Amino acid sequence: MAAKPTACLALADGTVFYGQGFGAPGEVVAELVFNTAMTGYQEIMSDPSYASQIVTFTFPHIGNTGVTPEDDEAPDPVASGIIVRWDPTEPSNWRAASDLTGWMARRGRVGMGGVDTRRLTRAIRQQGAPHVVLAHDPDGNFDIAAMIARARDWKGLVGLDLAKDVSCAQSYRWDEGAWQWGAGFGTSPQDKPFKVVALDYGAKRNILRSLVAHGAEVTVLPASATAEEVLAHEPEGVFLSNGPGDPAATGAYAVPMIQGLLARDMPIFGICLGHQMLALALGATTVKMGHGHHGANHPVRDVETGKVEITSMNHGFAVDSQSLPAGVVETHVSLFDGSNCGIRMADRPVFSVQYHPEAAPGPQDSLYLFQRFAESMRARRG
Repeated sequence: MAAKPTACLALADGTVFYGQGFGAPGEVVAELVFNTAMTGYQEIMSDPSYASQIVTFTFPHIGNTGVTPEDDEAPDPVASGIIVRWDPTEPSNWRAASDLTGWMARRGRVGMGGVDTRRLTRAIRQQGAPHVVLAHDPDGNFDIAAMIARARDWKGLVGLDLAKDVSCAQSYRWDEGAWQWGAGFGTSPQDKPFKVVALDYGAKRNILRSLVAHGAEVTVLPASATAEEVLAHEPEGVFLSNGPGDPAATGAYAVPMIQGLLARDMPIFGICLGHQMLALALGATTVKMGHGHHGANHPVRDVETGKVEITSMNHGFAVDSQSLPAGVVETHVSLFDGSNCGIRMADRPVFSVQYHPEAAPGPQDSLYLFQRFAESMRARRG
């Protein structure tokens, strides 16, 4: 006899999926996206770019390596929940500090297993990322009509500024570098580090570590920081971080700040939402994608060199390449759908990419971008 369902997913169109709940009991409303990565579920769950999203994994074995504090991209998981094919098993990995189910329960995140994730992924690809409600009740009691109504009533991510919700509340110094086998995390260089200010729209820790590993002394500022507050730190370069939500909404306060920095002709490097913020500041526009790009196997072509990079992506909005103004060059494009994945200014060291070079799925295909940022700051020193 099949076990009574203890979790339920209700889509706004009335479709309902049942499964077995794990993690914390509760109910959440969010946008549903699929992720094609075979590894990195903990990094995905704790990536602030997944705020107000539930992730269904196309890879069936999620949880089998457990979790470890070293892999958290933020202090707590940010994704609202996850949906998997097989219920998470006991971890089998020497680095595991605990299991995924317990980690999610302690952090208040809902999970559901035993779902036909292939069918669910096909629905997302055909219809776009739907609004859904995910519920976990150990007693298996669900008000399906109320769940569908809640999913239909949810406004979604368009027009929603989520960066302010995941950004730091005050500035701080980051000096932890890249992880090395047998040595742990490195530290900022002692000899003339580059002074970098990072705007936190939902920054992942490994991005900050990558900046440190390439010679930076990093000061992180809240998303709401003004150009004057950034310049008060006398940075040699400015980094615009990844983050969640609608870039046009976050741009209401971020774009004027970035435009103030552009007037100072200093090196600027952006990733993900930071890429979209830079594009908006330069006069381009962004658009909502159907189902977005979420995974660690996305091929991107460098338009200027012809090189193809295997990249990690997580975005539901994209820069409209047709809106790029004169003086802004498209540098990278997705080989999946031709969407924009990178830009640079033609006359100064200002550039950005849509994907996540620090996630290293290639594994080192895209690390040259951090080196490029460092070299642009070195050139300014003369």
